[in-house]
Amino acid sequence: MLWLLFLLVACAAAVASCARLCVAAVAAAQEPEGAGAGRGALSLYEAAFLSGGPQRVGDLALVTMDRQRRLLLAHTGWVTVVDPDGQDELERSVITAIGPHGQSPVPPVRAALAGAAPVRALADRLVAAGLAVPAAARTNVAAAVRQVRAAAGLVLLMGAAALLIVEPEAGRGRAAAWFALPLLLTLGCLAIARVEAYPYTRWASPAGQKLLGRIETPRPRPARFAPGRGGDRRGRGVGAYGREGADAELLTLLALHGASALPDPALRSAFKAHWGH
Repeated sequence: MLWLLFLLVACAAAVASCARLCVAAVAAAQEPEGAGAGRGALSLYEAAFLSGGPQRVGDLALVTMDRQRRLLLAHTGWVTVVDPDGQDELERSVITAIGPHGQSPVPPVRAALAGAAPVRALADRLVAAGLAVPAAARTNVAAAVRQVRAAAGLVLLMGAAALLIVEPEAGRGRAAAWFALPLLLTLGCLAIARVEAYPYTRWASPAGQKLLGRIETPRPRPARFAPGRGGDRRGRGVGAYGREGADAELLTLLALHGASALPDPALRSAFKAHWGH
């Protein structure tokens, strides 16, 4: 009956790790009383953070400056400064991240923007308003998920060890059935976490998700070029829609759904070249 000791270790690890994940998930879902009450519409940068975190904010800043012809996002995955005077702290952070030569591959710029002071300040404001999940809560959930995964591996290890010491005539099938219980517990907990707390956990709190739900997602429209009607320097025009309206729709799509939702082929190429989208 030595295999029962292995079973006790497996059950203890499974129960403890799953309990920690439940506690962390509940803590992450809590929000201050009155969070989001009386709050007006989100800005695009706020929506970008709540939808995709600090990297999405950096994406939005780059594309915004590109559409205003103050940066050039090339389809090769390089970004070039056109106007070195940023209009706010975030845009000045973009220019600083690109560097003194005025040109850089996109990945290091994106990485620098994710940790820039204006992005951190935006995150702090959203957390204080109860619209974003605090970084500590996200960290706790991610650590708890890793612990559940480790517990699942431990259950398999303990089960394998137990089956090695159990004689066939003593009932290996029964021993395997007992180990299946903690394994099902850990795997089920991971499956629920992937659905309910993916990607461990959401950037937006429940109040933030409600505000995001109020934003109407524009229908993606293919870029058109009509000479003399708002076409830009690369032939990416907006035709009869009007440049200002089309740019607003494009930026809203980016803020809510990321670079993969961009209808502009040239911009998608710029992102796919090095960013892994």
